[in-house]
Amino acid sequence: LLKIFKEENNPKNKLAFALGYYECLRVSEVASLEPEHVNKEMKLLLIKGSDISKGKKGAKRGKDRNIPIAPEIMKGIKLLPVGSSKAKDRGVRKLQLAFNKASKKSLGTSLNFHLLRHSGITHYLTKKKWNSLEVQRLAGHSKVSITEIYTHINPQDLVGRMWEK
Repeated sequence: LLKIFKEENNPKNKLAFALGYYECLRVSEVASLEPEHVNKEMKLLLIKGSDISKGKKGAKRGKDRNIPIAPEIMKGIKLLPVGSSKAKDRGVRKLQLAFNKASKKSLGTSLNFHLLRHSGITHYLTKKKWNSLEVQRLAGHSKVSITEIYTHINPQDLVGRMWEK
């Protein structure tokens, strides 16, 4: 992720990638975020559910949720929205292509935007030591078993756990 950030010149794309990772957001959720969804005082982001009647995409299952704003996100939050108000898909495809291009340029391989969500969930569980229920809430999953599917354990992390006192 740091290599991708280093290569990406567009600040809105950098924010979008950071939101995908640190907030564990779906690309549609990132693309539909608006400045009014930010509560800086309470350090919360409102993730709006889909409003199909108005042609807007958002969280799955159409449910709104509030999630904490990661410290890494707070500075760039003023750049919202990262999506386009003109585009029917609110820039979902644009963000997917931007991440694909940035990963190809910096890592030599094309990656999918959804990988940011998977990596973020794994980060909170393995590095930050959040419990499964906390990460489930952040990700907006209906069941903790879904959150577990997103978790990718690094063999080196297992070695560390095996040898900790």
